[in-house]
Order: sequence, then C-alpha cells, then structure tokens
Amino acid sequence: MTTWDGGEDFTTRHLTISQTDIGYRLAGSGPAIVLIHGLASSSAAWRVVGPRLAARHTVLAVDLLGHGESAKPRGDYSLGAQASVIRDLMMALDIERATFVGHSFGGGIAMQVAYQFPERCHRMVLVSSGGLGREVTPLLRAVALPGAELVLPLVLSAKVQGALLAVGKGFRRLGLRFDDARCEMWDNYTSLTSAPGRAAFVSTVREVIDLGGQRISATEKLYLAASIPTLIVWGDRDSILPLAHAHAAHDAIPGSRLEILEGSGHFVPVQDGGRLAALVADFMATTEPAQANSLAFRDALRGAALRGGALRGAELRDAALRGAALRGAATAAGATQGSVGPGVAQEPAGAAT
Repeated sequence: MTTWDGGEDFTTRHLTISQTDIGYRLAGSGPAIVLIHGLASSSAAWRVVGPRLAARHTVLAVDLLGHGESAKPRGDYSLGAQASVIRDLMMALDIERATFVGHSFGGGIAMQVAYQFPERCHRMVLVSSGGLGREVTPLLRAVALPGAELVLPLVLSAKVQGALLAVGKGFRRLGLRFDDARCEMWDNYTSLTSAPGRAAFVSTVREVIDLGGQRISATEKLYLAASIPTLIVWGDRDSILPLAHAHAAHDAIPGSRLEILEGSGHFVPVQDGGRLAALVADFMATTEPAQANSLAFRDALRGAALRGGALRGAELRDAALRGAALRGAATAAGATQGSVGPGVAQEPAGAAT
C-alpha cells in the first residue's frame, strides 16, 4: 500500500486496456486534473502535489506505459502511443476532459494529448518540460548510444545497487543525506532492475532523444496552443533541461503564464511540490477551460495551410489568435457538456484565454 503525503491513501489501481495493464492512482472530486510523470519515474512522483490538488479536484495520476506498475511490453513507446493510453484510460474512467500537468517527458506527452485530442484538453501545465528544444543532459543522450541496453544491466545490476545502497546507509549513519532531487533521481534509475523495465526505458528514451539531444520538438506547433490556457513552470537550477526552453515556449504560446521557481532544479514535483500545487490550483481558479471542441485548433491549422505553410513566429501566433477569436463567441454558446464519472465535476466550456 502506498500512502501519499498528507496521509490520504491513494493505492495504485489497475485497468486492462487493449490487453495492456495500466497502473494509476485516483482521488478527490471536482474538475479533473491528469498528472503525467517523467522518464523512469511513476505516479508516486506526485506524492506531494496530488493530495493537495485532490482537496478540490479529481486527480488522476498515471503510470505511463513501461513505467511504475504499468505493463512493460515490447512495443510502441512513442509520445503518440502514450497519449493514446491516457486518452483510453480517461474514457474507461468516464473522465471526458481534464487539465493536463506534465513533468519533463510527461510535459511532452501533455502537449501530444493536446495536439491529438484537443477536445479533451481544458488546460496545460508544463513543468520542466521536454520537447521544447534540442538541449538535454548528456546522461540521457548516452542512453541513446548503440549498445546502451547491454551496459545498463551492468550499471544497474542488483549487486552494484546493493553496494551503493550500503554506501548510502553509511552516509546516513554519519548524518549525511542526499537532497530530494538526488533521492528522486536515484529512485528513478534504481527502479530499472528488471530486464523489461530497462528495455522499456531504453525504448522510450530513443523515441525522443538521439546523440545530438532531443529529436522531437513541439516548437513548430506551439502556435496551436493559443486556444488552450497554458502555465509553464521551471526551476532556475534545472541541470537536465535548460531554463531557456521555458522562456522560448512562453514567447511562442500567446497568453501563457511563466513561473520560475528560485532554488528548484529539474525535479520540481518533488523538490517544490507545495509551491507547484499552489500554482496549479491558482491557475485552475483564475482561468476558464478551453473550448470543448476543436474549432479554434482547426482554424489555426487552416490559417497556416491557406498561407502555404509560410507563416512563422508572430504571424503564426496571430493566425491562431484570430481563429480562436472568430470562433470564440459562437462555440461558447453552443458547447455541449460531456459525460463524466462519479465525483468528476465537469467544468463549463468557456472561451479560451
């Protein structure tokens, strides 16, 4: 049994979707929030954030495919596949729409959900998100090297881990402790003890990273997020993904908010879970959910297509805003309410901010 901070029991549950076992945690009631963790992590990464948001919201924390207690098959670990699993899980739980909060790799998946299924996305919160630029830590680039799957069993063998854990216990006896970020990184990578877990990790990394850095970027499509309220949160001491990615994304998404957390590194949900939860709660309270249809999204795409794909930068953003404005009044009045599961209060579809 796993108890999250705050004392509320959010034991991992399981659903079989398309013959694949998916682990998840579910708590609270109210407008839905979906929490998406990063690489080699699990839904437990939200142990501080989840209970605080569950006080007023339905909180769904997913174990991504290949992570945590979810299945680790030989198969597709792309952003699109992960986004589809989340969509399917939401449908199975009767959650029609939600605000998506993604950390690191999970931020890339949150953006993919908004791109593939815009009608399901009320808001986006991108926390130290991947997919916003080429740069990434050399440690993850090394996993993309040929033969990494052969080296990992040696580095992460039970024998090596046992020795390192003994060293850690020695440090603790001397009164020395790792900070939350180092503990989270250690927990993440020492969780890869099983062969299926290591294979899933390598496959996932290679979907998004190569020797030169991140190989998939959302930067050319960020103008499409003009109709989705977006909050970007970053630690000013992030050594995994550079702070410059946060500023660039903020500039590219009209109306987005940017919050820089002083003293925080990459693992914001663990290092600064209290502040992150407060920021998300405030964002939920002070923004209207995006429209419950894909008309503004369609108009932004049409605006670019009609101009022959030549629009870039500010022109793309202007086109997206014009499309949202033209459709805003008409769709806000005619938007219909979708069905939601027990305890999941449906937010009214409003004009996007």
